[in-house]
Amino acid sequence: MTDGTIMDITNQALKVTIYVGGPMLLGALITGILVSLFQAVTQINEQTLTFIPKILVIGGAMVIFGPWMLDTLGNYTRELIINIPSIIAGP
Repeated sequence: MTDGTIMDITNQALKVTIYVGGPMLLGALITGILVSLFQAVTQINEQTLTFIPKILVIGGAMVIFGPWMLDTLGNYTRELIINIPSIIAGP
């Protein structure tokens, strides 16, 4: 196993992590901005107000994107397991 192989595996793992976590994080970010804007306009300074909308949006994103997320993780894991002999054997 060379340094290049380790870097490639790490790079792929980070890409999959960003792809899978992206929809939930983006939804939480947009929800947080909208709730903060609502709080600024109405001058409501309740710290716990942001949690419920974020939880609902993240749950909705998991329901909507869940099959795609599982498919992406399954494909990555399958490819990683299939490539174990070539990773161990090296170039």
